[in-house]
Formats: sequence, structure tokens, C-alpha cells
Amino acid sequence: MKNPAVVLPEAMQPILTLNKVIQKSSVDPLTLELVHLRASQINSCSSCVDAGARSAKKAGETDERLRAVAAWRESPYFTDAERAALALAESATRLSDRSDPVPDEVWDEAARHFTEEQLAAIVLMIAVTNLFNRLNATTRQIAGAWG
Repeated sequence: MKNPAVVLPEAMQPILTLNKVIQKSSVDPLTLELVHLRASQINSCSSCVDAGARSAKKAGETDERLRAVAAWRESPYFTDAERAALALAESATRLSDRSDPVPDEVWDEAARHFTEEQLAAIVLMIAVTNLFNRLNATTRQIAGAWG
């Protein structure tokens, strides 16, 4: 099956509009790319991992950092703010892994680095990424098949 948002094209426009709002935020675009890539890795969405890595590279991300996203905790390549965003992405993506899906420590660390508006953009990026991950993984979209 094609991606459901392609089969029902009127569903794609609101998603793209939401993504444009996120991209207009004051969050560093590379941080948003990292959040997208990490959530996509967790959800094993091959098309989103592929597209996310390509998009991040196009936005100026380095090969070293792209290779290290899955092991960001052990990598020297990320700032404290990026680490906070990646931890938030992991918690918000793995909601059922623990009784307290987004622990206060994770949220407080993110709030230490980002304003409320920036946190809103990061949370929305995580949500949109998870939406696309579920659409693509459910319908077995092929990495690289759509561009």
C-alpha cells in the first residue's frame, strides 16, 4: 500500500503545515533533524531514517554525528542541549516502556536548555515523526523509494 497520507492527500496538507510551523521555530534546525532521526531509529522506520539522515546531511549535519545518533549518550559529538532533546525524543517515543514515560529529570533537563516555545516545537517534531513512523512502518514503505 502507498503511504496513507498519499492515498488520502487531504490528510497530508495539515501534516505539512504543522511541520512548517515547527521548522519556523527558534530551535536549531539540526537539533530538530537529530530528534527526527532518533525517533525514527527507535521505531525502525527505514524510510524515515533514510530520509532523516539525508535531510540532516543536506542541512549541514556531519557524518560523524549522523553515525553516532543511535549511541548519543556515549558519543562526544553532541551538546548538552542536543542531548536533552534526544533524551526527550527517546522518552516521548517509548511511552509504554515505563510507568512514567517522560520522567521529570528528562523534562527538566530539556526545559533547562529550551524555552517553552522551543519545547513545544520539539514535542511537536517528536509527535509528527512518530506519526510518519507509524504510517510508513505499518505500510512497509521502502527507504529511498519516494525520493
